[in-house]
Amino acid sequence: MILSHSSRQFSTVRFNLPTSSSPALLPTRIITFTPASLPRRLSHFNCTSALPFPAETAKHHRELQAAIDVVETAYKLCLEVQTALQSSSGGVPGKSDDTPVTVADFSVQALISLELGRRFPSIPLVAEEDSASVRANNLVEPVVKAVVDKASAGDEPLTAEHVLEAIDRGGPEAFTFGAEPATYWLLDPIDGTRGFVMGNKALFVVGLALVVDGEIVLGVMGCPCWQDSNKCISGVQEEKSIPSETGLLMVSHIGCGTWTRSLSAVLNGTPKTPYSWTRCFVDSCSIVPQARFCITESEPWEALPPAALYTSTADADSVGDGRVLVLKPCCGSLCKYLLVASGRGSVFIQRRKEKVIKAWDHAVGIICVLEAGGTATDWEGNQVDLAADEGGRRNIYPQGGFLVSNGKIHNQLLELISSTLTTVSG
Repeated sequence: MILSHSSRQFSTVRFNLPTSSSPALLPTRIITFTPASLPRRLSHFNCTSALPFPAETAKHHRELQAAIDVVETAYKLCLEVQTALQSSSGGVPGKSDDTPVTVADFSVQALISLELGRRFPSIPLVAEEDSASVRANNLVEPVVKAVVDKASAGDEPLTAEHVLEAIDRGGPEAFTFGAEPATYWLLDPIDGTRGFVMGNKALFVVGLALVVDGEIVLGVMGCPCWQDSNKCISGVQEEKSIPSETGLLMVSHIGCGTWTRSLSAVLNGTPKTPYSWTRCFVDSCSIVPQARFCITESEPWEALPPAALYTSTADADSVGDGRVLVLKPCCGSLCKYLLVASGRGSVFIQRRKEKVIKAWDHAVGIICVLEAGGTATDWEGNQVDLAADEGGRRNIYPQGGFLVSNGKIHNQLLELISSTLTTVSG
């Protein structure tokens, strides 16, 4: 669950000087993708996105710049595919876990894989999709078209095989890690796919993170439908049409903070530099009854440990002694992390119901919250172990679930969770 606060929690700062001390990149072994076999350049990728801090203060500024570039192009592709879906009478394919998959999921993964593979060929990609689903759902033609439209390559046009190989570069068979700390990209091409398919300006997110020697060092989240004029805490926007100032890009680099800026200029086709960046800080709520909790849409408040002491309400005017404001935001997307990192929310709490949780659903959100001054652990207070899945780095296994907060009330909530679970088990 997430607690919502107004946009006043943002504080504008021009530069942040601390540097990163992340270790150097490790050599890698890519199995199914050979960058040399693909066209050498993508003409539609333009490095126009200035960073919110001096490049020399960020060890991985080149990787961050690339991540911003590819996410910007990806969410423009998403909006185009979403428009086509809404005008089509055809159905939307599903996956084995019943979550919908669209042309956009596969296209975004291919698009980002292609560009990152060219710029950083030694860094493997861990991502959600694989080309078997594209073939099984007869989506090869629309996926290839969507990618080629955004990534033309001059005299060497992309082929279907290039696109499918790029998707598989992030698949489970593409790379084998090991027990040692690893370096890799983590991508969720569209987080909040149900909302994406619904349309109606749902808050889906393109999320990309870089892990270096086992540590998350940067993250980029693009939310095309975010409207700063709204509370942005429900699954779907309140207005019927999107205003001129819309969309949000959140970026984070270890030691350099978390920052946001509007996507309006990019979405309108008029990118400009320098951009107006805003530094993000978590809110300063210090006691639980003032907190506003975010929970996933499928999870009732009563199933979570804080319900033992606090009742919930969806009415901000009804929050009082023993009551907390509970929101169910963002169609399950990474926006729950965006809200905490930006100071609009105080807590996100989620019970681990599945045996396996995917790393790409959380990694980029975690670094954004941490660099904004917050805290992210499992229910026992442990940091998320990205290396628990030694071979693939795809799965994580938090004890109990996730607890993400402004940090001020984190220990209090951990104690509450522990005491509640002890009482129940006893």
